[in-house]
Amino acid sequence: MPDITLTNVSKSYAGHGNAAVDSLNLTIADGEFMCLLGPSGCGKTTTLRMIAGLEHLSDGEIAIGHRVVDSVSTSTFVPPEKRGLGLVFQSYALWPHMTVERNIDFGLRLRKLPEAERRAKVNDVMEKLRIRDYASRYPAQLSGGQQQRVALARMLAVNPGILLLDEPLSNLDAALRLEMRAELRRLHEEFRTTIVFVTHDQWEAMTLATTIAVMNGGRLQQVGAPDDIYSRPVNRFVAEFIGNPPINMISLENKSAAEGLAGRLSDHLPLADAAVIGLRPEEISLVASPDAVPLGALRLESIMPTGGSWIMELSLGNERLFHATHSRPAARPGDMISCFARREGLYLFDAAGQRFDTTEIRAPSAAQPAGADRQALLPA
Repeated sequence: MPDITLTNVSKSYAGHGNAAVDSLNLTIADGEFMCLLGPSGCGKTTTLRMIAGLEHLSDGEIAIGHRVVDSVSTSTFVPPEKRGLGLVFQSYALWPHMTVERNIDFGLRLRKLPEAERRAKVNDVMEKLRIRDYASRYPAQLSGGQQQRVALARMLAVNPGILLLDEPLSNLDAALRLEMRAELRRLHEEFRTTIVFVTHDQWEAMTLATTIAVMNGGRLQQVGAPDDIYSRPVNRFVAEFIGNPPINMISLENKSAAEGLAGRLSDHLPLADAAVIGLRPEEISLVASPDAVPLGALRLESIMPTGGSWIMELSLGNERLFHATHSRPAARPGDMISCFARREGLYLFDAAGQRFDTTEIRAPSAAQPAGADRQALLPA
């Protein structure tokens, strides 16, 4: 399948002040596993439904390859059934009166494929999804994970070039979610289908996607590979939304925390434009190293075991910092601990929440007002 291109796409609903999706520009490449990630109400499901043709645009254009499927300016609209897409809902939407085999066969019957070809396709997809033994069962006789596989099999049987998944794993327990994540990764590698996956679960996005698009308030915040989103967030929202335990944020306006710390860091970082310092829990070290920046002596408040790792709560003035480690802590609550951080692990955010490069700060050009498009200042 060709790329999916969204150009200045917006969606507003009558009676609502803010746009559900606001001037979205996004390209989803052929064969990509794209996760639309963000909190509830950020516009990710609305975006998916516009790609599917279940929602009309308020403005902008959507094209699949060179074919425009929805455009406000030219009054073009291709109905959902003619877009070559497969959609799996959160509720699975299986026919309760049909067996697993008939559910999977349903789309092929609508396309009037010969019986022999239908049987071959259904058997093949049931084998690949490991549900062949459930062929004669009805949906009510299946577990949530099995129903999920049937819903996926029904879509894959008709071989859509693009598969749209709207939070399909949210109804599963933790063990089944983990199993289905692995299953979806395997299916993507095997079928090479373009997948657009909506989720609010950052771990789902990080473990499944080849590319993540982070949204908030109807606007696209950042697009990139999972490692880029985690390691190089463009703004404070992305930095705080991605990561568990969450990133530590130290306000330089908080005198009890900033006093002394700013002095220790000023020789290492350009703090003049910084309002907040971000530091991921795993970037805190209890051992000095050549590239380490001293944070000072922090008080250990508590230790929280998570099974295989420990989270240490540290106090810096009246700020609380969290340190994640896979080594059993030798210190005890109440101890003062000398802490350090890798220079590259310290993020600086301005008062507007935009992150800027800590290695090369460039002045804005005359054509670009100060503070505009700070993403251009970030390292590649």
